[in-house]
Amino acid sequence: MRAVGITARGGSGPATERTVRPARALLVDLTFYGVCALYALSQAFASEFYGFRVWGAFALVGYGLAAVHTGWLLAQSRTRPPRPGARWIPLAVVAGLCMVVPLVVLVIRRLTGVDWLITPGSWAAQPEVWVIERSAALLLSQGTPYVDVFSLGRPPEVNDYTPYGPVMTVFGLPRALFGGTPVGDALTDARLFFALGAALCVFATLRLLGSPRLPVRGVQLALAFPLTTLTFAVAGPDLAILGPMVLAVALAARDRPVAAAVVIGLVGNAKLLALLAAPVLAFLVAARLGRKGLGAHLLTLLGTSILLNVPVWLVDPAAFTEHVIRFPAGLGAVSSPAASPLPGHLIASTGTAGTAIAFALLACAAVAIAFWLFRRPPVTGSDTLLRTAIGLGAFALLTPATRFGYLVYPVVLIGAMLCFRRGGESPARATSS
Repeated sequence: MRAVGITARGGSGPATERTVRPARALLVDLTFYGVCALYALSQAFASEFYGFRVWGAFALVGYGLAAVHTGWLLAQSRTRPPRPGARWIPLAVVAGLCMVVPLVVLVIRRLTGVDWLITPGSWAAQPEVWVIERSAALLLSQGTPYVDVFSLGRPPEVNDYTPYGPVMTVFGLPRALFGGTPVGDALTDARLFFALGAALCVFATLRLLGSPRLPVRGVQLALAFPLTTLTFAVAGPDLAILGPMVLAVALAARDRPVAAAVVIGLVGNAKLLALLAAPVLAFLVAARLGRKGLGAHLLTLLGTSILLNVPVWLVDPAAFTEHVIRFPAGLGAVSSPAASPLPGHLIASTGTAGTAIAFALLACAAVAIAFWLFRRPPVTGSDTLLRTAIGLGAFALLTPATRFGYLVYPVVLIGAMLCFRRGGESPARATSS
């Protein structure tokens, strides 16, 4: 009776389980791609940004094809399980049509010269791309990526600011050095180097994990999530931040505290948001290696930060402070335009009392996460990624000046967490301190 998949109790046997389990996974896949397609549809027809509309048009086709293929697999799964690798085909379609194709189209469209115009309906790249490329040119010509916004001869506006650390200028250096011609500009678009940096970090992370078989669900969240594919095509710096963050966790989880500190120091001094991961990483190092390992980690992080920031700060301390600290904190000469439909911004938009409430909620979330870290410090890479994802998710939801796109951080980190669990994580070493 077991040969036909029926047990003596009248339930499902192994044969039935081989079809039921894939069917459940495929149903989740179908729902995922369907929701992604709806988001792409909304951007294709309702976004004010040209790049978002271009991405939405291609992504609607990509996610739609992924959903159709998954639906076909689901229908077939009633009689036989899908072939090995069948669920990866929609991911390949998404990577091509939702990421690579719109990026290429937008890079070519950008050659028509639409940067710096206050016309979002014509932008082939989001302003952060131009700003980072400009910062590299300023670094080469003036020794600092930060312009003095008070000496422009006109009132400053938001695109005069470079709200990133000095390390972010690295991604703009190819354009500053080799741009100036149509071919040169196309090949040195900063988005290409954001993607390259993220890809190299993913490759290094997988090597550290022993090149595990990746779970489809983890790759869906990390790669195929709409905010990931959209960011890849129209902007990119957040992906260049996420890649090193995940690599730093992998290094720390493999008991390489100094290398982990260098990487988190580099990425944290590219975008301050990444430094929110540093405390969680420190708890991981302490749990695995004790005080000695933690001391080496923290000293390296401090030294890396000083080395990267002080030379630039010395060139123009006021400009550095205005761009890197005051503007992101909402204290600059121009207010940050960051806005979203997320709770923190909505609460803060009600007035002074609402802003106070939003900050109070953010502080409560920080205290809760700190208590969790002290009570149950992470001991593996997946533990660390989970806590970091929750922390960054709370920050994105509750901070008054936030963007909807910041949700890419917790979602990608959750996807990475699922991949780390396939990587044969090693337990913490026994320590006496």
